Amino acid sequence: MEEKDCNQIILRGTVERAPTFSHLSHQERFYLFPLSVERLSGNRDVLNVQLPGRLLPQSPVTPGEEVEVRGSLRTFNNRSGVGAKLVITVLAEAVTPSCLPHVNQLTLRGTICRLGAARRTPLGREICDFTLAVNRRYGRSDYLPCIAWGSLAQRCAGLGVGSRLTLEGRLQSRGYTKQYPDHSEERVAYECSAMALVPEEPPFSTVGTEKGVAAWDVKG
Repeated sequence: MEEKDCNQIILRGTVERAPTFSHLSHQERFYLFPLSVERLSGNRDVLNVQLPGRLLPQSPVTPGEEVEVRGSLRTFNNRSGVGAKLVITVLAEAVTPSCLPHVNQLTLRGTICRLGAARRTPLGREICDFTLAVNRRYGRSDYLPCIAWGSLAQRCAGLGVGSRLTLEGRLQSRGYTKQYPDHSEERVAYECSAMALVPEEPPFSTVGTEKGVAAWDVKG
């Protein structure tokens, strides 16, 4: 029996700015604030959190405050022509104070709808990118750009469009320069970085795994 799609994220980090009004949907106001989450390397991901208005009075979202956010990822296409075309935000279901270390834990289960070939970066590291379609409860889907590295990239490239898998990893931000004929712009892209992949119908040997499920992780 095919498992239902899954879209869950837990973030612990520092509120960068106070929430500002974003949009109105189904008669509810939504607010947006950036959350800075430190990686083990010391680098930081600055991620946009979408907060429903009903949670605003009870949520600690003062700049500089340490909080934990639990929710899911949401995507929409930016048609304004300003900034990245695909916008990814974290839709918060709960925001609470936290004194624990920063964390960025993402779990997705969905269907591959676009798959790139494995390639190497200029520094020689293997990489493979793909898009994972994750259904929401009420009929819409989020199309999430994902990236796998090293041995995971090799194995991911062996899958096909339509394959279902579970991804564990993190949501990361990445700065880049958009070049135009007469100028350039600094932009930020967001993507799901895979730390482990579990295909539902693995195309590789399942020797040594339980119940016929081959789990791939970054240790290879």
